[in-house]
This record gives sequence, C-alpha cells and structure tokens, in this order.
Amino acid sequence: MYQPLAYRLRPKTLEDIVGQEHLVGPGKIIRRMVEANLLSSMILYGPPGTGKTSIASAIAGSTSFAFRMLNAATDTKKDLQIVAEEAKMSGTVILLLDEVHRLDKTKQDFLLPHLENGRIILIGATTENPYISINPAIRSRTQIFEVHPLTPEAIEMALDRALTAKDGFKDEDVILEQSAKRELAFVTNGDLRSALNALELAVRSTPKNEDGTILITKEIIQECTQQKGFSHDKNGDAHYDVISAFQKSIRGSDADAALHYLARLIEAGDLISICRRLLVIGYEDIGLANPAAASRTLDAVLAAERLGLPEARIPLSVAVLDLCLSPKSNSAYQSLDRALQDVKNGKATTIPNHLKDSHYKGAAALGRGLTYQYPHEFSDGWVAQQYLPDPLAHTRYYEPKFTGRYEQALAKRYEELHQKKSSSTK
Repeated sequence: MYQPLAYRLRPKTLEDIVGQEHLVGPGKIIRRMVEANLLSSMILYGPPGTGKTSIASAIAGSTSFAFRMLNAATDTKKDLQIVAEEAKMSGTVILLLDEVHRLDKTKQDFLLPHLENGRIILIGATTENPYISINPAIRSRTQIFEVHPLTPEAIEMALDRALTAKDGFKDEDVILEQSAKRELAFVTNGDLRSALNALELAVRSTPKNEDGTILITKEIIQECTQQKGFSHDKNGDAHYDVISAFQKSIRGSDADAALHYLARLIEAGDLISICRRLLVIGYEDIGLANPAAASRTLDAVLAAERLGLPEARIPLSVAVLDLCLSPKSNSAYQSLDRALQDVKNGKATTIPNHLKDSHYKGAAALGRGLTYQYPHEFSDGWVAQQYLPDPLAHTRYYEPKFTGRYEQALAKRYEELHQKKSSSTK
C-alpha cells in the first residue's frame, strides 16, 4: 500500500523531531515527561504540518505504551470503547485524538474518567485555539502546548534527511538544487508535511537524466507547489492573530507593519473583518485625539464595501495610513469602562430627586424635579448642580489625554467646569 513520504518519515523518537525545541529539546517539558516516565494528557495546537502527530508518535516510540490514533470528528464512541478496553488489559494507551476540538459531549463524557485514572493518555491535536474551541472539562485535565510553524532552516534540515533516509530517497540518486531547497522551505510557510509532499511529487514526476540522476530545480518545485508563498485560513486561529497584529500596528503608529497586515487580510479576501476592525480602531485607539479620523474611516469603509475587492484596497489604504499616523487616545471608552465597572459593582444608587422625571401628576408631591436648574437659563449655559448619585458625587471617570488638539480643548473645558463646580460647593 502506498504511504506518503511524510508518513514514512514520521519520527520514532524525540531525537527524530525537527523543530519544536521549546517542547522536545533538552530540558524542555515534553522531553522531561518522557525521560521521567511521567506522561500526562496534553493538547498540541498549531497550524497544519508543524509536528503535532510527529510529537505524539515520538512520545509513543520513546515509551513502552501502546499507541492508537483516532479522529474526534469521524470516529465513534465505540472506537473509543475499544481503546479503553485495550487500556484495561495492557495498562496504559497513548491516544492521539486528531481534531480534538470536534469532540462531542457523548464522547467527552466517556473519555473523562479514563483520563482521570490515567489508563488513557490523551494527546489531542488541533489547529484551533483550545482556550476558545475546547470544552473546559477536557482543558482542565490536560496540559496545553503550542507548536509553531517550522523555520525555513528546520524544513531544509528535514528535506536533507528525506534525501538520505532509508524510507526516503536514500536508494535513489536525487539532487535537490540549493535554490530549489530554499524555495521549498519558504513557499510552504512552515508546513513540513506540505514540503515533503511537494518534494515527493517533484521526485516522482521528474524523469532521470542520462547519468541516472533526478535533478530537482527551483522551477520544478514551483510547478509542484503552485503556491505564492501565502496561505490564510479565514476561520483559523492564525486569522485572528493577523487581525490582532493589524490593530496593534495601527495603535503603535507603525504604518509599514499596518500595511503589511492589511495586505495579508486583503489577499485572504476578508473585506468584512478589515472594515469592522478599522471602525473599531477609529473609536478605540484614535478616539477624541482626532474624531474626524473616525468619520473619514467610516467614509472609506462605505466606499470599500461599495467597490468590493480588489478596488476596495484603495480607500482602505487611505484609512489605514490616516489612523496610523493620527494622534491616539483611548480616554473615551476607558472612561465608560470605569463607569460600567461601578455599575457592575452595585454603585448604581438612587438618582438625585431634582433629576428624576417630573412630567406626571403627583411628581411634585414626591419632590421630583423641584430644585432642578435649567442650564440654558444661565449666561454661559452652565450652572452648578449635582448630577451623580450621592455616593459618587465627586467621582471622575474621564481622564483626558493630550495627544491631539481636539482633546486638549476638551480637557481644558473639563477642568474649568470641575473647578467651577468645586468653587460653588465651598
């Protein structure tokens, strides 16, 4: 039966793993577990092809435990029961459960007691962020480890191994040009499985030269990958990382970084996320420092939505640079958050009588609105009177920032009013 190169080269020990040194390197957590023979259930999460299955296979190969593989989405509760029965007979089974975020409640409830007593050591694999996608009951019984995309250097090392390994191309005279190796290492974006699959396709589809060698050039690799060096899953965890980096780059006034992440989101075709995020940024990060920028951003977003991609990139680029290079202030929403916290903490106490509704018969008898002073009747449109409930009478939620001229003017007015209010109560 045909087995893909990536499957044939799957690591048998921790020493065979390429990359993920932060987990399996000397003195690191998973290596310590294996060397101490104190394995515990874990969840490995990260992009495809980064070594989750390889780590599970290597852990099993470094121990005497049986190793079984199931898929949470496609395998049934009965399949789990078979593994549990085997664990009862043999003592312990390491179970690699792929797509562990797809584990439904029935399978989860069956699995939990076996994780508790240690008969099954679960190694869950997922591309989704487990803190978002995995049930807390499973999370609480596992350690969570993130695996990272492999560096180009690590992928090159794995490609060299593939050319010399017995289960690879040791018995075939394959020459992988350096430029081809570099292309393969970069274009697969840290996905070793994709790199090995592309190498195998290149070798199997390239005829031998007259001297019996198989020469793999950069052009052949480009044909066998058909990639532009960019991949993006709109529903994946990495997508939210790009959005996060996009907003933080604008907040940090790094125009070049913001344009880079905008380009990635545009290449992914995710106009909805871009527009929504820009509107949030306009009010969250720019705010009172430059309110006009938020209005211009709305205009750019409306234009982008009407134009659609690819032309939408034009108004979007204007908005990104405008927001990036604008002064920043989060004072408005931070002020509201402080007020919300007081409300949540039970400080939403009785409204002063003079502010209560007085537009009904009998309100006067209840003392509603009797002492209210109408600001428009005073020369500068202001009169000293208490608006906050008594326990909060002297609370200040708004803490101005002085990063833009508009908010500087607001801050000056805010302080003037507070001083007048303080003077009137002395």
